[in-house]
Amino acid sequence: MPALVDSMFAALDEREIARRVAIPHDQARLEFVLSKNTVKNYLEFESTIGGYYQHHYSRCVAVGGRLAEHDAKSRAKRLLESRLRRGEGDIVTYYRRCEEGVGGGMRIVLDTICDALKAEAVTDYVRDVFDRHVAPHAFDQKVELIKQFFARFGANLDSSIEISNPSRYADSYFELINSFVESLQRTSSIFRRL
Repeated sequence: MPALVDSMFAALDEREIARRVAIPHDQARLEFVLSKNTVKNYLEFESTIGGYYQHHYSRCVAVGGRLAEHDAKSRAKRLLESRLRRGEGDIVTYYRRCEEGVGGGMRIVLDTICDALKAEAVTDYVRDVFDRHVAPHAFDQKVELIKQFFARFGANLDSSIEISNPSRYADSYFELINSFVESLQRTSSIFRRL
């Protein structure tokens, strides 16, 4: 078990997550150069966010893969709207910012897409680490690994996580993974842009 725990913690190390996930996403963002930080109209806005989503998707999500143009635009819009807090607006809110060049304009909109895709990728990576190190049929082993996980990372997790009750998370550690990724978003340099 100690080797399994060491392997899991090595994979969850911030530098390892950065190397495997965050840096490629940041690099994809840096490679997409804007000629200007504003847009003339909604069609240009839609084309730019769709083009960027396609660029990022083909480099980091489905390496070499492509989406239909309408799918890239739709996914970019959905992702942007999901990042707004309730009552803050919709896709038109982002468009207006880009049209007027306020609040960071187009650069911030593309950064927002990058950050959301990176957060999804980090969550998927952490889930994969758990899946590779925690045998789904070995309840006692899962409880022990989660105990070790709490000993190492528990102080940074959301207060709703019951650190004193690792068996609660043995059958479904989705909540645990989300809390871990959220703690990385609050404290880790992997969620800061290059």
